[in-house]
Amino acid sequence: MRRLLKIAAREYGAYVRTVGFWLSMLLMPAIGAAAISAPALMERNAPTAVLAVLDQSGQGLAPAVATRIGPAASSGSSVARIPRVVTLDPATEASPAVIRLWLAGERPLPGGLKPSAVAVIRGAGLDLTIDYWSSNLNDTGPRRAVTQALTEVMRGRFLESRGLAPGDLATLDGLKPGVTDYSPKTTSGRVSLRDRLPGIVGFAAAMLLWSMIMTGAGILLNSVIEEKSSRVLEVLLASASVPEIMFGKILGVAGVTLTVLGVWAAVGGALLVGFQPAIAADVGAVLLGKGLVFYFAFYLVGGYLMYAAIFTAVGAFCETTREAQTLLGPVMALLSIPVIFMTQAIRRPDAPILEALSWFPPFTPFLMTARAASEPPLWQVAGTGLLMALTVAAVIWLSGRAFRAGALSTGKVDLKGLVTRILRAD
Repeated sequence: MRRLLKIAAREYGAYVRTVGFWLSMLLMPAIGAAAISAPALMERNAPTAVLAVLDQSGQGLAPAVATRIGPAASSGSSVARIPRVVTLDPATEASPAVIRLWLAGERPLPGGLKPSAVAVIRGAGLDLTIDYWSSNLNDTGPRRAVTQALTEVMRGRFLESRGLAPGDLATLDGLKPGVTDYSPKTTSGRVSLRDRLPGIVGFAAAMLLWSMIMTGAGILLNSVIEEKSSRVLEVLLASASVPEIMFGKILGVAGVTLTVLGVWAAVGGALLVGFQPAIAADVGAVLLGKGLVFYFAFYLVGGYLMYAAIFTAVGAFCETTREAQTLLGPVMALLSIPVIFMTQAIRRPDAPILEALSWFPPFTPFLMTARAASEPPLWQVAGTGLLMALTVAAVIWLSGRAFRAGALSTGKVDLKGLVTRILRAD
C-alpha cells in the first residue's frame, strides 16, 4: 500500500504541478459561462433586422400584421430581437428583380432603409401565402414573426366572419384545464419538483461517470505511453508489483479527475445555493435522504475501475498515441452506446430494453445510475452489482497480465501477438 500510494502521489503531482492543469480547470467554468451568455449577448449587440411587409392581397393586412409582430417575435425565443417593420404601399412593385435590389441595398426603401427581409402577402380571402425573401438564410426570427402575426390576423378575421370577436381567440387559446400530478411513490401523494429530482440527479451522476472515464482515458494513456517509451515502466516493475503500479496510476489519475470535477461542482453548487437555495436543499435531501449517494458511489467506483484498467493495459502495449487510438476504437464505440440510452432513462427508466442492457457489465454503471428514479427492484440492484463486481475483478486481473506483458514488449503488436503475450505473462 505504501508503494501504491507513492505512485499515486507521483502521478497526481505530475499533473497538478503543471500550469496547464490549473489554466484548464479555471478557464472551463469561464468558457461555460460565456457559452451560456453568448447567444443573448450577440443578440443584444446585433443590428436590428428590418422587415418590409407588402400586402398584395388587396385586404389591407400589412398594418395589422405589423402591430402583431412585436409579441410574435418575442414569444419565439427568450433572446430574439423584435425586427423593425416597414409597411409598403400596396401599389409598390415587388418583382423578384426589385426585391433583389432592395436586399442588396442598391434601391433603398422609403426613408432610406435597407431591408434584411421582405415578406410579400398574396392570395384572396383566407387563402393567403407569404413570399419571404431574406439576405440571411439562417436568421429565421423575422420569418417566424411575420408568419405568426399573419396567422393571428387570419384567425381573427375568420372569427369575425362567424360572428365572434377577435378577442375570443385569446380566450379560446387560454382555455385549458389545470393539472395536478399525483403518484403513490410520494409521501403526500402530490408530485413536486423534489419527487422528480432522482431521475435528473441520476442522469447527472451517469454523465459524471462518463466524463470521468473520458477525461481520465487521455491522461492514463499519455502517462503510460510516455513512461513506456522512456523505459520508466521497466524500472517501476523492478521495484514494485504490477497491481501496485496499476492501481497507483489509476488512483492518481482519479485524483486529478476528481479535483477538476470537484472544483467545477463546487462552483456550480455555490451558484445553485446562491440563486436557488430551495432546489439545492432538495438535491441534498434526495442524495442523502434515500441513500442515493452510496448507490451512485458504488456504480461510479466500479465503472471507473473497469474502464481505467482497460485504458492502462492498452497504453502499456503502445509506443505512440496513434497506436493507442487503433486499439481503443472498439472501447470508445462501446462507450457511446450508453449515452444514447441514458437520455431516455429519465422518462422511461423501466423500459425493457434499459433493464436488459443494465445486465451487460460495460453498460451497468451508466444505466443503473440513470435508472435511479425508478427505484429498481433490490434483486436487480444486487444482481447487476454482483455481475459488475465480478467483471471488474476479471478485467483488473486480465489488465494486470496485459500491463506486464505490454510494459516489457517492443514494436507493434497485432491481435494474435497481444493475446499470446497476455496468456504468457508471468
